[in-house]
Amino acid sequence: MHKNRIPKSRSFNPDRMHVQLVHESEHVKVMNFNLKAGQEMPVHSHNLDGELVMVVLSGEGQLLGKNGALDSIAAGDVIICEIRVPHGVKAKKDMSLVVTIAPPI
Repeated sequence: MHKNRIPKSRSFNPDRMHVQLVHESEHVKVMNFNLKAGQEMPVHSHNLDGELVMVVLSGEGQLLGKNGALDSIAAGDVIICEIRVPHGVKAKKDMSLVVTIAPPI
């Protein structure tokens, strides 16, 4: 069993999304993504089987798909999708996410 903590004072980079590795093993990868308002994680997908879980810790923005914005997202939302499905996010307000990928890439 492991216990990791995402810092309460999350790091934000004014020039690009900040990514912090929280945990990685042969079975799962957990990362903290921090986006300033206006920044985005570009829409992308991975050619493999697995699932992606995004938990919005704070802030708000848009969930992005192949053809643009899919839905609004905010603190407390949990997004689950196959890793093959095109996905991305754009922050409307400073946003912090925990992203879990299984199996890890």
